[in-house]
Amino acid sequence: MDITGLTSDSRDVRPGYLFAALDGSRARGADFIPEALRLGATAVLAPPGTAFDGAAPNAAQLVTDDNPRRRFAEMAARFFLHQPRTIAAVTGTNGKTSTVTFLRELWRSSGRRAASLGGLGVEGDGPLSSAALTTPDPVNLHQTLAALAEAEVAHCAMEASSHGLDQYRLDGVRLAAAAFLNLTRDHLDYHRDLETYFTAKARLFAEVMQPGGDAVLNADSPYRSRIEEICRNRNHRVLLFGESEGDVRLVARSDEDLGQRIKLELLGQPYDLLISLPGAFQAYNLMAAAGLALATGMSPDEIAAGLPQLTGVRGRLELAARLENGAPIFVDYAHTPDALEAALRGLRPNVGGRLIVLFGCGGDRDAGKRPQMGGIASDLADVVYVSDDNPRYEDPASIRSEILGACPDAIEIGGRGEAIAAAIAEMQEDDLLLIAGKGHEQGQSIKERMIPFDDGETVRRVVMAQSHCRQERGYE
Repeated sequence: MDITGLTSDSRDVRPGYLFAALDGSRARGADFIPEALRLGATAVLAPPGTAFDGAAPNAAQLVTDDNPRRRFAEMAARFFLHQPRTIAAVTGTNGKTSTVTFLRELWRSSGRRAASLGGLGVEGDGPLSSAALTTPDPVNLHQTLAALAEAEVAHCAMEASSHGLDQYRLDGVRLAAAAFLNLTRDHLDYHRDLETYFTAKARLFAEVMQPGGDAVLNADSPYRSRIEEICRNRNHRVLLFGESEGDVRLVARSDEDLGQRIKLELLGQPYDLLISLPGAFQAYNLMAAAGLALATGMSPDEIAAGLPQLTGVRGRLELAARLENGAPIFVDYAHTPDALEAALRGLRPNVGGRLIVLFGCGGDRDAGKRPQMGGIASDLADVVYVSDDNPRYEDPASIRSEILGACPDAIEIGGRGEAIAAAIAEMQEDDLLLIAGKGHEQGQSIKERMIPFDDGETVRRVVMAQSHCRQERGYE
């Protein structure tokens, strides 16, 4: 039987396709089998006990599997077949996008054709796309990998989200290396608790990467020993990064003019490097990328030459604008308590005046982190603005109220654009403003609508408008 395509969306079925009848959170995949068959599916993948109920054409074949999601991913890998020769995956609550971007650029700095795949889309060499692919569905993922291989991209760095790992979307990807960054509170609306969240992350090393791969682990993470034990049992080679010890070790770090100077050891060789990226947490993302670069064949000298060339990642502590008086405005994706704390602590050494933060929390997501983030903002910033993030189907005022319970002195402005304008107007010389939560996102989800909105573009528009107003007043 010839299979001409694969899909888990019955609406996309074409003649000759295999349709994967996967259960979702709100619908049974089996309910869509009749539509798939009507549109020409010649094979159906489903859980045991599924039947065609006499509606199938004679040519259609039913394939059952106890884990149809994993089997579907493996089928997609077989169907598209080709992948970049060297693939590295990165998992962690925070830092995935920065790490895969840094790794891609380290590879490219040494002349290797490389791409990255994640929340910013497909970037680097080969066919590019701005569509977010934090961990795409298996067909989209393997189609993308095949296109990169066809374009002779030999190296690919990809994000591995807990959702994607839990739903077996990465199974079938031939990984050479994988990194574990950290694990802090996030996605507890999906995962029942932190232990379930950890189990999803650990699948990258316990099941997805085949035995004998290279595991790059954060030596300073409280989960290090558990991940390391999994890796030893799978015969993975373990490389560590961190301050306490490691094949990539941070010996010393100091802040320098919205950047930092780091003294680093790579396989025991010392390097003194000036990096144009603020924030101590970025040093960990850099080290993780360096560890993966070592694992995939780069020399310490190549890595040390590439690290100072790295620039910021869109929406990740991105310097969006400066006021005429020099006061900087940063945009960051920080939408978890740990990420917000890291961003504020990372920026504090660069503040001569007041540290101002503007943030909100998403609706229909883990509500428990809202007061936590409010408390962190209250403790670490001098001025706090609480605004809307992506309220989705929740009442925005209720979300803000839950945050404000932990930071009652904050300034509440629901409209995000209005709040950004107010926060910028508040800024004085030597102040620094952090706008957190949405980062690179270009839309705001409110009920069934996705309204175009970009924090960075909004900042630049407001700064330009306020500058024009000051000029006009000066001319008068």
